[in-house]
Amino acid sequence: MTLTRLALLASLTLISSCSILPKSEPFDLYRLPSAQSSIPASHVTPPRWSLRLNKPQASEALNSPNIAVIPQGDVISSYKGSRWSDPAPVLLRNRLLDGFQRDGRVTLLSTDDSNFQADLELGGSLQAFQTEYQGTSASVVVRLDALLVRGYDQRILASKRFEVRQPLSDLKVPAVVAGFGQASDQITTQVVAWAVEQGQKLAPPARF
Repeated sequence: MTLTRLALLASLTLISSCSILPKSEPFDLYRLPSAQSSIPASHVTPPRWSLRLNKPQASEALNSPNIAVIPQGDVISSYKGSRWSDPAPVLLRNRLLDGFQRDGRVTLLSTDDSNFQADLELGGSLQAFQTEYQGTSASVVVRLDALLVRGYDQRILASKRFEVRQPLSDLKVPAVVAGFGQASDQITTQVVAWAVEQGQKLAPPARF
């Protein structure tokens, strides 16, 4: 009887403890949208060099699923009740991967989620992936300091800063998310064109 009472008391204590835990607030989970359509396959023979896409480095504020916003000055905040499906560096890396696949000029692609070795690696630093307010207007800002690195010795071969500012006419979260998609599409087009041009000059000769 004593053991039964102790077990009952323990279960009631556990239930009581669980009831005072704070409930997590519900939130909307957003993918990074894209307006890019499929690009017809090119008849040009693709290069034989391979490219590995690395997640860009980012500050703690950006390396999270929070949708970042700078409402004024240097204050970094996030939209309440809304999250990205992945941290911003992962979203941008995946968008770049999709951009290279749609472009079709580089077919030997991999990411840093695998251990495949590649002739060249594309990475860098994500300096901005946020909404910025200027008075009553706002823009989505995506800024990437891109690095093209030789795979076997990690020597930096080329670098360039890319920045896109997408004005927002609607400041509600779904419209802001759409703005992030448009800005990411634009910067992807620029980075893919630059990386392909540089790769054609810098990649080692094909080995068969």
